[in-house]
Amino acid sequence: MKIRQKYKLPNNAVITIAGTVGVGKSTMTKALAQALGYRTSFEKVDTNPYLDQFYADFARWSFHLQIYFLAERFKEQKRIFEYGGGFVQDRSIYEDTGIFAKMHYEKGTMTEVDYQTYKELFHAMVMTPYFPHPDLLIYLEGSFEDILERIRERGRPMEQQTPLEYWKEMHERYENWISNFNSCPVLRLNINEYDIMKSEESIEPVIEKIAYFLHETKRFVR
Repeated sequence: MKIRQKYKLPNNAVITIAGTVGVGKSTMTKALAQALGYRTSFEKVDTNPYLDQFYADFARWSFHLQIYFLAERFKEQKRIFEYGGGFVQDRSIYEDTGIFAKMHYEKGTMTEVDYQTYKELFHAMVMTPYFPHPDLLIYLEGSFEDILERIRERGRPMEQQTPLEYWKEMHERYENWISNFNSCPVLRLNINEYDIMKSEESIEPVIEKIAYFLHETKRFVR
């Protein structure tokens, strides 16, 4: 909390962390929230009623899964702002449509009708002046080789069994997505510029960048 005061950051900012699998979103979310005295908001995976069915049959359940994620993220975003802000959020609502739903459609595991219905619902819910967009989206980026190494170090069985081509495609999709993203201000951070796991002090330069960026964009005064 002292570091927040040092850099004159408000107590009601909403910061969202985005990036591909293995880039360190959860680690950054926890470290930033602890340093700034903010609360955390994490994706609710364990209570998702569609995940098991989805992995068994992508084509049958991809639309259901994406609608569920959209609804849950929308409710969480609403809760954060009703609470008054002061949150760091792991993964954004924008990634669902810009990355995952689009990928299912392009790969043929979501029909065109379902994809158009999903996009129309997303735009009606999110892409309006009434939707509370974050003050800042932090995009964690790195080379494909660096991110692949982190996935290997993490050692999750499902990720180790995933084909290399999938991770490469996901990395490219994220890079294309963030290059065209304009729903809220974006701060890009390279994962090689800090090491929160080895040194807690490496979070301060990140906070310094956030403070400078927010002051420059003047987004933190709502």
